[in-house]
Amino acid sequence: MGDARGFLKHGREGTSYRPVEDRLDDWQCVQEDFPTQKAETQASRCMDCGIPFCNSGCPLGNVIPDFNDLVFRDKWEDALARLHSTNNFPEFTGMVCPAPCEQACVLGINQDPVTIKQIEWEIVRRGWDEGWVRAQKPERRTGRSVAVVGSGPAGLSAAQQLTRAGHTVTLFEKSDRIGGLLRYGIPDFKLEKGAIDRRLEQMREEGVSFQTGVQVGVDLSVAELRKSFDAVLLCLGAEQPRDLPVPGRELVGVHFAMDFLPQQNRRVAGDTVPEAEAILAGGKHVVVLGGGDTGSDCIGTSLRHGAASVTSLELLPQPPEGRHESEPWPQAKKYYFNVSSSHVEGGERRYAMMTKDLVGEGGQVKTLRGVEVAFDRDELNRPLMPSMREVPGSEFELPADLVLLAMGFLGPVKEGLVEGLGVELDPRGNVLADTKGFATSEAGVFAAGDCRRGQSLVVWAQWEGREAARAVDAYLMGSSRLQARDQYV
Repeated sequence: MGDARGFLKHGREGTSYRPVEDRLDDWQCVQEDFPTQKAETQASRCMDCGIPFCNSGCPLGNVIPDFNDLVFRDKWEDALARLHSTNNFPEFTGMVCPAPCEQACVLGINQDPVTIKQIEWEIVRRGWDEGWVRAQKPERRTGRSVAVVGSGPAGLSAAQQLTRAGHTVTLFEKSDRIGGLLRYGIPDFKLEKGAIDRRLEQMREEGVSFQTGVQVGVDLSVAELRKSFDAVLLCLGAEQPRDLPVPGRELVGVHFAMDFLPQQNRRVAGDTVPEAEAILAGGKHVVVLGGGDTGSDCIGTSLRHGAASVTSLELLPQPPEGRHESEPWPQAKKYYFNVSSSHVEGGERRYAMMTKDLVGEGGQVKTLRGVEVAFDRDELNRPLMPSMREVPGSEFELPADLVLLAMGFLGPVKEGLVEGLGVELDPRGNVLADTKGFATSEAGVFAAGDCRRGQSLVVWAQWEGREAARAVDAYLMGSSRLQARDQYV
């Protein structure tokens, strides 16, 4: 424990952001870095609890008291080694993770929790600046080959772990660049893509082979895939979006969020989006349906385009600020009022609103019609979806030149690879596999990440990638030298 009285002497200083008026003019990261002294001071607030709930709060099992203590003692390289022992890519989680570790922090019972997420970012940022992040090549090769399909956080974590275990790994990605939703889903103002690129260089040096522009199941047949590799790991993500079955859905100007967001990422990367395909919010009244992270990203992107107005509609009632009574400490908060960096930049958020239909002029959407809804509550004051009902006389209209559907995802796309492999699906339509062996119903085929667990967080995807890599290694070799999460906590 670095400073036994640190949490008494210092208050929390959370992540700071560039001024709104500045960041709306560019696509650069909105988050600011900590000076070294501030990071060390914030790390001193960690109490090194006898039972560090932050460890179990983190899906990756990051050993948070250890790296906080090392930062406080100015042992930054050691802190990076401790962080990397559980987390392949701390820069991703340090930028976009909602920090369930902080929600489980013991100090958070009656004070503000330790600034764990920012400290994590500062450790890895300094690691890159100082040249401490290096390729870790395996001492020997096993002669076994693995195909990892999908290059999001689960696929990247799995590929790196399997390569370090000595296997020959080929990572397939259907897009033109590696990164999955890290690349073409999360806006650059939340995660600059240079953070991905430098990790890819590290992985190339370690031996990973990247194959972009290859849609497995189409460009590469299932038969060729199975014949060419000793094992296959599916990290396909959950890319089947939830649609809006209302009159007017077919109008021009109604788009899935994941048709809108990747275009801007491509523009920032220097690509040209054909004018006929461009989805732009400039000068338009934008309505975003869905109040989660994807909806938040649509808000920030629309504001940077120069939208005339941005309104976010959410079907459920507005959650409470702070902890809800159904989620006592140290449980992760899921039902709470979240304010992202994009939310404070502008726009209006409205809750308990249901879209009834979309009205157009000349085939172009112009108006959204909706109604307020009400819910009964359970014994813990949570809204009950089956009780949803329209509030009489609450009908409303909104100007809507661009409607973005950000209402979540319904599992992986089934056409092509999933159907071709013949793997069983769970009742929600995800690839059926457990969190022990990550094996599907087809021998030698494994699944991890959102395609297995459903739409989730980057931190969960990285954990699943690491654990699935261990399962694949054990399948190929009889046992695995890759460490499991429970060996750290």
